[in-house]
Amino acid sequence: MTDNAAPGEETTHFGFRTVPREAKKALVRGVFDGVARRYDLMNDLMSLGVHRLWKRAFLAQLAPRPSMRLLDLAGGTGDIAFGALERGAGFVVLSDINAAMLAVAQDRAMERGLAGRIALLCADAEQLPIPDRAVTAVTIAFGLRNCTDIAAVLAEARRVLEPGGRFLCLEFSRVTVAPLAPLYDAYSFRVLPALGRLVARDEEAYRYLAESIRRFPPQEELAALMRRAGFARVAWRDLSGGIAAIHSGWRL
Repeated sequence: MTDNAAPGEETTHFGFRTVPREAKKALVRGVFDGVARRYDLMNDLMSLGVHRLWKRAFLAQLAPRPSMRLLDLAGGTGDIAFGALERGAGFVVLSDINAAMLAVAQDRAMERGLAGRIALLCADAEQLPIPDRAVTAVTIAFGLRNCTDIAAVLAEARRVLEPGGRFLCLEFSRVTVAPLAPLYDAYSFRVLPALGRLVARDEEAYRYLAESIRRFPPQEELAALMRRAGFARVAWRDLSGGIAAIHSGWRL
């Protein structure tokens, strides 16, 4: 189904819908504007708390240290940024295109007394207002699939990394355990929208999130996109049978 695309107009996907390419950012922004204040609660409910284990594994692989200058893309309400700081990162720029999500992150930063060690940046991950080679690490967790141009995000991540810097992506991926696939599909397309309706008052937002996972490149394809963007030593690690995966690459 194509929504309001003129003949010959460049299109992309928004969940299972085909939309004009220029319209996707506003549609995604609308999804997260609507759920920002209940986003963390919904993450716990949707994943039965497992997202916390995934993020813990992600942060362990990042291995924050005092000399680290981290850029956390699509950082949302701050889970990865705060986790990195609490584990020893020197400074974090938490970037997100959605001002409503950043407002939640700002409140959380103040509550934790982290305001002096973190900067909030409202920016498009495809066009970052950050100098070349400015950071030692770039992370993006559960945000890359919402971007219109994945290749552009990867190119920007590599551009702002200093030589020897690392890129890490945590994202929903392709289930690799065959018996798990039908159960996961049923949960995604029946339970998640119902939770969205009951808790966040937004069934369609969570239907979109389930659909966006299915449209995201599987492990091998994302690894190929990372290599094409210039990352070296690209690898991934499946979590929970491939429901999520951590991809990593280096700027050498």
